[in-house]
Amino acid sequence: MRRTTIAATLIIASSIFLWTGTASVHAAQKKGRSSLTGVVLDAAGKPVPNAVVTYQSGGGHTAHAIRTDAQGRFTIHKLRWDNYDLRASTKGRYSDWEKNVMLRSGQQKSVTLRLTGENEPLKTSVKEPR
Repeated sequence: MRRTTIAATLIIASSIFLWTGTASVHAAQKKGRSSLTGVVLDAAGKPVPNAVVTYQSGGGHTAHAIRTDAQGRFTIHKLRWDNYDLRASTKGRYSDWEKNVMLRSGQQKSVTLRLTGENEPLKTSVKEPR
């Protein structure tokens, strides 16, 4: 009987410890929201105002878009601990995808996105039928 009581006490204590530990991790993640900052540059290295920056978390959440300011800068606040993919575009020009940008809780990272050159043909995966 005594062994059963000790075992039950240990199970309950372990459950409480795990529950409070998990709750504190979630609270820390909410407090420590991350952010991405960056700049969008054209092929000549000049900032691109009003470019669209599309970003999506690696967890498959809905894609979002923001615009750069007059100096080509952008800031994305309140991001969760995750991997993010980003891409910039304007007037038919696109940057390469910046993939798997890892953000940890409370971390801030900066990214530079470069658009294709004005005379470069756009890359496409659509093929014409023969």
